[in-house]
Formats: sequence, structure tokens, C-alpha cells
Amino acid sequence: IKMAGDSRSPDVDTDRSGKNEETEIVVNVGGVRQVFYGDNLNQYPETRLAELINCLSGGYDSIFSLCDDYDPGKREFYFDRDPDAFKCIIDVYYFGEIHMKKGICPICFKNEMEFWKVDLKFLDDCCKTHLSEKKEELEEIARRVQLILDDLGVDASESRWKRCQKYIWKFLEKPESSYPARVIAVLSFLFILISSVVMCVGTIPDLQVVDAEGNRMEHPTLDSIETACIGWFTMEYVLRLISSPNKLHFALSFMNIVDVLAILPFYVSLTLTHLGAKLMELSNVQQAVQALRIMRIARIFKLARHSSGLQTLTYALKRSFKELGLLLMYLAVGIFVFSALGYTMEQSHPETLFKSIPQSFWWAIITMTTVGYGDIYPKTTLGKLNAAISFLCGVIAIALPIHPIINNFVRYYNKQRVLETAAKHELELMELNSAEGKTANSRSEPEDLVRNGKEGPFYSSRLKVSHSDTFIHLLSEEKHYRTRLQSCK
Repeated sequence: IKMAGDSRSPDVDTDRSGKNEETEIVVNVGGVRQVFYGDNLNQYPETRLAELINCLSGGYDSIFSLCDDYDPGKREFYFDRDPDAFKCIIDVYYFGEIHMKKGICPICFKNEMEFWKVDLKFLDDCCKTHLSEKKEELEEIARRVQLILDDLGVDASESRWKRCQKYIWKFLEKPESSYPARVIAVLSFLFILISSVVMCVGTIPDLQVVDAEGNRMEHPTLDSIETACIGWFTMEYVLRLISSPNKLHFALSFMNIVDVLAILPFYVSLTLTHLGAKLMELSNVQQAVQALRIMRIARIFKLARHSSGLQTLTYALKRSFKELGLLLMYLAVGIFVFSALGYTMEQSHPETLFKSIPQSFWWAIITMTTVGYGDIYPKTTLGKLNAAISFLCGVIAIALPIHPIINNFVRYYNKQRVLETAAKHELELMELNSAEGKTANSRSEPEDLVRNGKEGPFYSSRLKVSHSDTFIHLLSEEKHYRTRLQSCK
């Protein structure tokens, strides 16, 4: 085997080299030997295998620009690449499309296709879906890592107010950033529970007091606790609004709208109590205050801010809109059909409870959902038969879409755990490579990702780009040789 720097022309058969259609080349990829013919490879002349046909006449420089090694005696080209991915890629020369084998990393397979210069358009649609999902996962990991790095970094060029604003935001929004932030998150969680309990306990008649007009009202002690909780929620919301990097996005966020709905009724009812009596009758003021106070139930949704399980449930329901739509459609069709049949069959009975089809909707709903209050029930034989069929169909209609919804929840929950673990693992490897970079005198020192700050055992003030097996290209524009995304099976 001759060295790559040798520019002499290899010993080739000039008669055969001129007949590309009959040319036979031998390719050895990771120990797997394959024989190809020119008539197959020339279908896609821009691919690397097709370029091998004409590279023999260009000398060793041309040969080694396409392969890792070459044996002129066996006329065999050697490549240090993934043989499993290669077996899938060569299908394009025979079938015009490519399918990934199960177990091959989609990103690894994409890199292999780029190496062999095969366009991604030949990848089948089902495999492109896996590739897009993998890209989304890597983007999410990179986003999480970047957020952590942004939290660790402190820009000396920023003003004192900007640094204080960033610290308050991290202190209130990211409990994992420090121990005091965890304490604040626990306190916020306790205030939500206390305010919810106070709202429920305040409706117990034995704990209520009677005012001068003889109306029942909450006990003053409970009212004071409620005021303290609202004060905490208000202070928390105002600080988060002031420190938020994007005020408009913060104000339009769903969870922040819930926070406003939990706080606003207290101040509106307080205003109506003190000022509304001068503008309207006292009874109307009390009714308005009572209606606003019931809006305090919105604060229970604040628990979603501190519960990853509730957040996962919300996202799983968003992903299950199609299944939920099918469920509602099945129930709507069944309710309409069985309520109409029930109304028709029960008209012959003198004491019928089915007065109209719209009234029968209620019966169909509680029957198909197997609730069965018993306030409306059939009295004829045909009506009872219709009721039996309706609740059997209801069980089937509800059971069919439930499994995909549960699968969406489990898949999303497991995915979030994997992404969180992958982000932490990437940070640990970045720290490890940072430590190795400090001890390596022969290597130039790369640019620091974080200039100042240290937040725990896995972070340092000099985190650098990872050369690890989980390197994420989105975190750096540097070129690296081989990573897990290029070599995993």
C-alpha cells in the first residue's frame, strides 16, 4: 500500500478504465467487502462511489481524497465508516430509495449519507420523520444546556441593574439554580396550598361570622391569612415582571395570566367593597364580590408552575388533540342517536320522563359516560334495551382513544427525563474537558463559554466546548473529528 503523499499514478488497466460501464470496483467499509459495477454507480455520478470509478487515472492524490486507504494489488478501496449504515445507503443504487435499519442513530445515518454524497431526498419519508424527531431532541438539549450556561455566566460589560435583574429572574424562576431559590419555590408552593385551604375552610358555616346586617362572612383570621397570601403572590408577580427579559412574552404567558386571575379578584372585590357602595346598591356589591371571590379557584393552577407532572399532562393533552377530538365526536354522535331513539321509544308510556330530545341529551350523556344519576330513566322495554346498548357503546367509545392519550403522556414524560439527563451529562463532560484542557500544554486554549461564576460541583468558571461522545453541534461552530452522533449504532 502506497502512502497518500505519493503523487505517482497507480498501476491501472487503461483499457478497463476507459470503459466505465464495465468497470468493477471493490470497496471495504469497516471490514465489510462489497463489489460494485460502473453501470450501477453511474446512475448517480455525484456520489462518492461513482467518483471512485474515475479517480484511478488521477493518481494517489485523487484516490486518497476519496477514501482512507487503497490496495493497488487487490484494487480495493478502504473506508473507516459504519458498515451497517453503508449497507442501507447502497440501496439507492438498486432501488432508488434508502431505509434506515432499526437501531441506527438518525443523526449518525445523516452524517453517513453526507459522507457518501447521497442526497437526503432519497431517504424514505418514514425515516425522515425519525431524523426530524432526533433533530428536535438535540435542539432541545442544546437549548437547555445554553440556558444553564447563560445562568452561570456573568457579563462584566452589563450594568449593575442588568446583573441584578438577571439574578432576581434566576432566583424566582429557576429553583435549581441555588439553595435560596429552592426555599423560595417551597414557600411559594406552601402559600398556594394555604390560600386554597383557607378558601375552602372559609365556606364552613360554623367558622363564619355574622356582620351588622346579618350576613355571613369569612372569619377575620382567615381573611387576614388570605390577605397575606395575596400580598406574597402580588410581590412575586411584580418582581418576576420587573426582572423578566421579555415583558410582552411574560405578560402573555398562560401561567402568568393564571397568576393575574388569582390576584385580581382580591383587589377588585376590595375596591367594590369600599367604593362600590357609593355607586350601586349594597346587595349588588355583595353579589359582585361573591362572584369575584369564587375566581380564587384559579390559584390552584399555580401549582403547575412547581409540578413537572402537571406540566407534562398539559403538554400531553396538547399532543392528543386528535384523539380527544375523536372521543368527543364518538360521544356526540352516540348522544344524538340514543337520545332521539330514547325519546321516540318512551312516548308511548304515560309517565315518561323524556319530554323532548334536547332534554334527552342529558340522559344520553350520563348513560354513555356510565355515570347514571337516575334522575331520568326509561320505563318501556324498548327504552331499556336502547339504554343498555347506549352505555355499552359509550364504554367502547371512551376506551378506544384512551390508550393513545396515555401513550402520549408516557412518551413525553420519558422524553423530558431523557433530555434533562442528557443536558446534565453534557455539562459534566464539558467540565471534564475543561479540566483536561487546563493540563494539556500542547493544545491551544479555546474560548471560555463562561467567564465568571460557579454554581455547584459540575460547573466551573471556565467551561469549554465539549469534545465528548455527546457533542452537540448547536453549541459550537468548531470542527471536531468524531463524536457519538457520528459513530453510534
